[in-house]
Amino acid sequence: METEKKKDIKSFTLEELKKEMESMEEKSFRAKQVYEWMHKKQAVSYEEMTNISAVLADKCRERYVYTALTLVRVQESKVDGTKKYLFELSDGNMVESVWMRYKHGNSVCISSQVGCRMGCKFCASTLDGLERNLLVSEMLDQIYAIIRHTGERVSNVVVMGSGEPMDNYDNLLKFITLLTDENGLNISQRNITVSTCGIVPKIRQLADCRLQITLAISLHAATNEKRRQLMPIADRYSLDELMEACAYYFEQTGRRITFEYSLVRDVNDTDEDAGQLTTLLGRLNCHVNLIPVNPIKERNYVQSERRAVEAFKNKLEKNGINVTIRREMGRDIDGACGQLRRRYMERRMI
Repeated sequence: METEKKKDIKSFTLEELKKEMESMEEKSFRAKQVYEWMHKKQAVSYEEMTNISAVLADKCRERYVYTALTLVRVQESKVDGTKKYLFELSDGNMVESVWMRYKHGNSVCISSQVGCRMGCKFCASTLDGLERNLLVSEMLDQIYAIIRHTGERVSNVVVMGSGEPMDNYDNLLKFITLLTDENGLNISQRNITVSTCGIVPKIRQLADCRLQITLAISLHAATNEKRRQLMPIADRYSLDELMEACAYYFEQTGRRITFEYSLVRDVNDTDEDAGQLTTLLGRLNCHVNLIPVNPIKERNYVQSERRAVEAFKNKLEKNGINVTIRREMGRDIDGACGQLRRRYMERRMI
C-alpha cells in the first residue's frame, strides 16, 4: 500500500478505529487497546504495544501511517524552566511547541500549522507564509512527545503556537475531541484555549458547537485603521463584525472571551489606545491579556516600557475591565511563535 494512500491511525476517534478493526476482521476490543496505547500511554510505535499480536501490528503497519514526531532540539530557559521544543514531521517540515510550568499545573502550547498565511506583522510564524495544515495526530503528538520527554503530566493545552487554528478548523475540532476523550489524556475542555486572529465565520461556527473551551482573540488594536496596520485579517473583517461574533460566542457558550493585546512602544500603548479599547469592549464579558511584545529581528517593533504597560493596565481596570499582564516566559530561548523554527531552518540552508 502506497504511503500517501495510507490512513492516519492516530487521527481516528475510538469509534472510527473500531470500524477499522472490524474491516480487518479483528475484534472491536482491539481498537480500545491500540487507542489507549496511542493516546493514554503515548506509544511511539506498535512495538511498544505489548498486548497486541504481531499479526495485528503487521496489518496496521501495512494500512496506516503512525505519526511520531522526531525531537530535533530542546531549549530550556535558565530564568523560569520553560522548554521550547522543535519537532520534525515525516515530510521534513518543522514545528515548535512550548512547555511551561505553573502553580496550577503544566501547560503546553502547540502549533496548528507549518507556517501561517495570516501575515500579522509582529509574528515570526508568518514570515515565510503557510506551508501546510497539521494533521490531528501531529497536533496531538506535540503534547505526547513533551509528556514523554518531561515525564510529567500536562493539565492545560493552548493552541497558540505557529499557525492560525481556525484556518485548520476541521482538524482543530477533531483534535479537541481526541484530547478530551476519557480513553486518552482526558483533558477538560475548560483547560483548552484556542487563539485566533479573528476569522469571524469560524468563530460563529465554533460558537454553535457550544464547547467549553476558552476562545482567545488576538486583538492588538482598538481601531480598524490601526489593526489593519498590524493584522491583514482586519481588511476582511471589521472590529464591529469581530465584536458581534464574540458576543455571539459568549451567548452560545457562556464562556468569557480573552483578548490578547500585544503592546508595542509608540504604536498601540498610549492612553488614547487604552481609552479606545475600553470603548470597543464595552459591556462584553471578557478578560484582556496584555503582552509586552516579543521582539523579532525581522521587524522593528519594540516592547513598551514597563511604566507604559502598567499605565495601560490601570486605565482598563479603572473602567471595569478585567485585565492581567502576561507573565513573560521563555524570553531567553526564542520564546516568540516561530522564532526557533525559523532560525533552525536558516542555519540548515547555509
